[in-house]
Amino acid sequence: MYRPAGSIYAAAMQELRKTTCNRDCPDACSIVATVEDGRVVRLGGDPDHPITRGFLCYRTSRFLETQYSPERLTTPLLRKGGELTPVSWEEALDTAAERLLTIRRESGPAAIFHYRSGGSLGMLTGIADAFFARFGPVTVKRGDICSGAGDAAQLADFGEEDSHDLADLLNARHILLWGKNVFTSSPHTLPVLREAKARGAELVLIDPVHHRTASLCGAFYQPRPGGDFALAMAVARVLFDEGWADPRAADYCDHLDAFRALARRSSVAAWCRDADVPERAALDLARRLAERPAAILVGWGMGRRTTGGAIVRALDALGAVSGNLGIPGGGVSFYFKRRRAFDLSPFEGERPAPRTVCEPLLGREVLEMSDPPIRAVWVTAGNPVAMLPASDTVAEALRTRELVVVVDSFLTDTARVAHLVLPTTTLLEADDVVGAYGHHYLGVATPVVPPPAGVKSDLEIMQALARRVGLGGALDGSARDWKRRVTEPRLAPLGVTLETLERGPVRNPLAPKVLFEDRKFPTPSGRVNLITEAPEERVDPDASEFPLLLMALSTEKSQSSQWARPQHGPAVVTVHPDAAGGVPDGGACRITSRVGAMTALLRHDPAQRRDVALLPKGGHLQDGRCANALITARTTDIGEGGALYEERVRVEPIDPPAPLP
Repeated sequence: MYRPAGSIYAAAMQELRKTTCNRDCPDACSIVATVEDGRVVRLGGDPDHPITRGFLCYRTSRFLETQYSPERLTTPLLRKGGELTPVSWEEALDTAAERLLTIRRESGPAAIFHYRSGGSLGMLTGIADAFFARFGPVTVKRGDICSGAGDAAQLADFGEEDSHDLADLLNARHILLWGKNVFTSSPHTLPVLREAKARGAELVLIDPVHHRTASLCGAFYQPRPGGDFALAMAVARVLFDEGWADPRAADYCDHLDAFRALARRSSVAAWCRDADVPERAALDLARRLAERPAAILVGWGMGRRTTGGAIVRALDALGAVSGNLGIPGGGVSFYFKRRRAFDLSPFEGERPAPRTVCEPLLGREVLEMSDPPIRAVWVTAGNPVAMLPASDTVAEALRTRELVVVVDSFLTDTARVAHLVLPTTTLLEADDVVGAYGHHYLGVATPVVPPPAGVKSDLEIMQALARRVGLGGALDGSARDWKRRVTEPRLAPLGVTLETLERGPVRNPLAPKVLFEDRKFPTPSGRVNLITEAPEERVDPDASEFPLLLMALSTEKSQSSQWARPQHGPAVVTVHPDAAGGVPDGGACRITSRVGAMTALLRHDPAQRRDVALLPKGGHLQDGRCANALITARTTDIGEGGALYEERVRVEPIDPPAPLP
């Protein structure tokens, strides 16, 4: 029997309480926490949740190490005499209010920059937006470090960015996992894929990186990094040449002739040489798409290239011209529209922001802005020093401001350069509502334990600050009041209230089971906007000096910097043995790019391509494990995403060698 979120039921001297994970992950799992004497002693997945299915990822199942870490912050820290010093909340908030008011008075609100990222995907983190919209409006960010190119691509092509119901994969004959490592990044998609496979669906992986998902698939193709566009064009050419394209594609696609001409600019063989895959790869993928229904699951990493938008647009076009849009078992899935159910207008201001900072270029732009310069930065739900490229530049930009305030639970790389650090709640203490970007179920985050004394939620922090800066009761209301404000305007007319969500998981009633089922698209013409031009790829004149493309990937233990606890010793970089530069397996090496260097241990993996170097994502700069310290800040072709996978590196031996951990 399903037990409501936040409910308590006894088992001996223990209590089981439910909440929803709000971390930056597509699965938004329902968690069952075992609480004993006010302390969480065990975390498990909710067996009654249709997506969580009773299991958690490694990262969340080990979250108690983070929850009860001795390094957790439980008092505000204010920089005095160059050192972060514990202070009372009164002093911390008074200081923040006084400095913000002074800067606004002297330089205007544009001199204040509010940076909010995805450290919590709870809707109520928007309360910080509400504060700064009313206090200013102030400078805010634009673009998106993770998915900007893919977001822009799907909006350009379809006018909407969403996916079929996750269970609709059971209707597919073929599932193309294009750049997607479900074992690491979407573990709760795995049961659906396995069931689809048991029903006869054929799975294929396309990825320059060899990973565990290949074991799930009947075929695996390993194009060069960034070769996905060329491979997609080869597949499109086969579809057209063999007469396998949907004969009705002209009814719902704009620019079909131009897209066909683009695909026919080169032969199938030439496109495949460009992608560095055998010609049979294009023939096989085209056959699968023609044997409808076929679903394309698009990984996020491809969008993190300078040609990322064009790559995702090419995959959108494949889904369209092959007739796999708007049918059960089809679709091109990049994202689930997690905010669709919620009304976020209470967090918006009456006037637009006076200016914006491009997220991937944050360090450079903050340093260069003038008239007025950025004098203060407030960081909500983010760790930009570790998250963003050119980490040293980001750190320098923050270090040289007059006021940097970081709201976090730990002394992150960003918090270490702040003037004021305000301790906030963890996922087990969150009081919020949550959508998912890997499925359509909605969840309620209910505190399973109260926060430690000295810790405040984002809502409490911004409400206390609002009163100090003259905003009065503009942000008043309990967490429950705010949850109702964002939930019920759209859902209550459909019979879903906050109480409904508190009783158990609810599939978003606004989300379609099959996207674009009527083959009508919310583009200006009502039709798919097919890509018509090939992107210009970066030509790197120093490829011989830096022969490997660096890719920082999510791992079982580190999805992003918020998950990666401080680790001892150097990071591990993985390369093909032929690309090891003479460094033995397990040997110490230096990874060098144009902008930085890092000491690491080298691991040989003959399953990888010879032109890639793989590092774990989420390493901390303070531990010497941050891949972003090696990466130049640059943007994608559209969407102002971070082109994080364009950095070339080399590996060199260091004496003496050290054993692998």
